[in-house]
Amino acid sequence: MDTVVSTMLLLIMLACTLKLIHLHARSRKLNYKLPPGPSILTIIRNSLELYKKPQQTMAKLAKVYGPIMRFKIGQATTIIISSTDATKEILQTHDTLFADRTNPDITTAYNHNNYSLVFLPVSPLWQELRKICHGNLFSTKTLDSSQDLRRKKLHELLGDIRQSSLKGETVDVGRAAFMACINFLSYTFVSEDFVPSVGDGEYKHIVGTLLKATGTPNLVDYFPMLRMFDPQGIRRHTTDYIDKLFDVLDPLIENRMKMRRENDYATNNDMLDILLEISERSSEKIHKKQIKHLFLDLLVAGTDTTAYGLERTMSELMHNPEAMAKAKKELAETIGVGKVVEESDVARLPYLQAVIKESLRMHPPAPMLLPRRAKRDVQVCGYTIPQGAQVLINEWAIGRNPQVWDNAHVFSPERFLHSDIDIKGRHFKLTPFGSGRRICPGSPLAIRMLHLMLGSLINCFHWKLENNMDPKDMDLDQSLRAIPIPLLA
Repeated sequence: MDTVVSTMLLLIMLACTLKLIHLHARSRKLNYKLPPGPSILTIIRNSLELYKKPQQTMAKLAKVYGPIMRFKIGQATTIIISSTDATKEILQTHDTLFADRTNPDITTAYNHNNYSLVFLPVSPLWQELRKICHGNLFSTKTLDSSQDLRRKKLHELLGDIRQSSLKGETVDVGRAAFMACINFLSYTFVSEDFVPSVGDGEYKHIVGTLLKATGTPNLVDYFPMLRMFDPQGIRRHTTDYIDKLFDVLDPLIENRMKMRRENDYATNNDMLDILLEISERSSEKIHKKQIKHLFLDLLVAGTDTTAYGLERTMSELMHNPEAMAKAKKELAETIGVGKVVEESDVARLPYLQAVIKESLRMHPPAPMLLPRRAKRDVQVCGYTIPQGAQVLINEWAIGRNPQVWDNAHVFSPERFLHSDIDIKGRHFKLTPFGSGRRICPGSPLAIRMLHLMLGSLINCFHWKLENNMDPKDMDLDQSLRAIPIPLLA
């Protein structure tokens, strides 16, 4: 009898539980409003454009499906954000719920996702690395103390440009900017050039390939069952290129560790010394493996993107001679014609700062900000972003949205001259380096590099387009090739 009663009570409890689950699921479904988005057939029809020009194609599709748009491919759900209101909710209101990254399959090379500041989930290790970056590596005090290292490389860049100007040679501005950026970063990090260790053309190819691999749609990320096959070979090629970078970094770190054990060692005030100093005095040591993975992140993220930013800004100035003239006039009146810009000069150059902001608005180096991942279902602007979904913010679309910016497609630095909008992640209509917990840790250095190089290039030389091209005929999506002219010529 007791058994029968117990069984009946159990069945009643089970029935009640199932009913509650059903009611909860029904209630959840009623409140579960997913963002609209294109069908798989529409995605396939636009696949070539999505591959070639993802941010432009996403912006075009957002005009049809809205500023919060859902892409469902295989087992992956991606939400594309193209509005400032939704961006603010993602990066500020619900920052903690979107603080983790999605990990592309390529990050599994060398377990990079377990060491990378960029791809680590929020964890004690990530918090420690972030604290080191903000408090030590990229603090104002640290960057001020290492500016002599960058000054040396800036003078080398200008010396190379001067040689080209004397010969009347054309300069590939993007390539020159890339080489300058890697030299700036390598001296700031380890007080040495990386390029002699890895040939200049090879290094540009390595970094460019790693960046392209990170942004290339990978079937494995949508259909995990294909992981063991690596059908596009992306992880295999990524591993080969990381090998080459680590072949450069490993001996540099080992040699510095050996030098630091000598009694007469004098610090270089570079980032490697700072990291090794932290490792030696910290209870939780930063290991050599973590240091080289951190440098890998910073080098790959900091070279090509900063070089792209400089090239695009130079292109816009040459395309807009009036803006170029205003920038040159400010430099001449503030620091003197032909003088190299110092980091301490930038605060006195508001028009130059406005030029950089305007260029970053129109040409963000990371047009689709690095992906975030929803920790649970989150309500954003009336829609449910489901748990585990990848979230991409289309910074390019926001920067060219006429509902956000007056004359959005016109290059006009003047819009920032009497504005409090900055690029530090506090204004959600302009977040080229991200915002919140996941803001780019190296942005203070990148901003310094952009102002130094741009200001010096336009203050020390006049520039004209190759083949006497009229600035009105420029294709701003093409590489910039221009001829530097000595100021006294």
